[in-house]
Amino acid sequence: MKKYALRRLLQLIPILFAITFLSYGMMRIAGSDVVTQKMENTGQVVSEDTLNAAREQLGLDKPFLTQYFVWLGKLLRGDMGNSYVSGFSVFDTFISKLPATLLLTATSILLTIIISIPLGILSAIKQNSIIDYLIRLCSFIGNSLPNFFVSLLLMYFLSIKLRIFPVIAKEVSLKSVAMPAITLAIAMSAKYLRQVRATVLDELSKDYVAGAKARGVKFSVTLWKSVMKASLVTVITLLMLSVGNLLGGTAIVESIFMWDGVGKMAVDAISMRDYPIIQAYVMWMAIIYVLVNLLTDLSYRFLDPRIRLGGVKQ
Repeated sequence: MKKYALRRLLQLIPILFAITFLSYGMMRIAGSDVVTQKMENTGQVVSEDTLNAAREQLGLDKPFLTQYFVWLGKLLRGDMGNSYVSGFSVFDTFISKLPATLLLTATSILLTIIISIPLGILSAIKQNSIIDYLIRLCSFIGNSLPNFFVSLLLMYFLSIKLRIFPVIAKEVSLKSVAMPAITLAIAMSAKYLRQVRATVLDELSKDYVAGAKARGVKFSVTLWKSVMKASLVTVITLLMLSVGNLLGGTAIVESIFMWDGVGKMAVDAISMRDYPIIQAYVMWMAIIYVLVNLLTDLSYRFLDPRIRLGGVKQ
């Protein structure tokens, strides 16, 4: 297991470098930079000499490969540089946004588990009943609604009409995170409960369930001790992928509710061509998905001993 994990990590190092190079190059293709963007936003008219001096100060006058390797060298030494816009340390800026993203991720995943797993199991047990049809209908509706529309609906009913939650997040707290978390949980639950239902139905159709019933074993015992244990591989895979997505920030939802997380930070940085912030975000996303996929693979062996990982002996 240790050799497999180490081998996977070593294989992913070149991928991380390739991601940094491609993202760095794609930002330069945009045809604009932070200096031009600042001038456009202020509406001031400045000379070309002033613009060139500002680019030289930020190192934007150097060739692309020179800029990239200078940035990469600093990154390998633990220096992520300073923001072109604010002048603050990129690392400090990123760390300051992380608690909001972690709180939103944890709350959304918890709500998704509470909603999708019980409803998915209930829908499978009550297959082709009124309850099953109703749950599947709600799932279809929830999966069809875009996040921005759900956000607006929640704002109207929970904030404007009922005045339960604030319209705009003012601080990193449970009350402020409620509506963004509910918005994300609705979309994820609508998708995942159908996966849970399909997985549980597949397990219920297997011979060991019929054998347990013939031996007089209670259905609830078979369901929780056998069926759900066999279904955990699918459930864990879905949840781990969601964790990776949420830790990267959900730009649309965070921007609508003004939730000051990593996703909103990335959107602001992209609009201002703040390259150091964007690169830090890209690295964060790449590392998160690499680690999430690795942890998902490793969890398979513990959940289902029949699975062999990379030739690892049981």
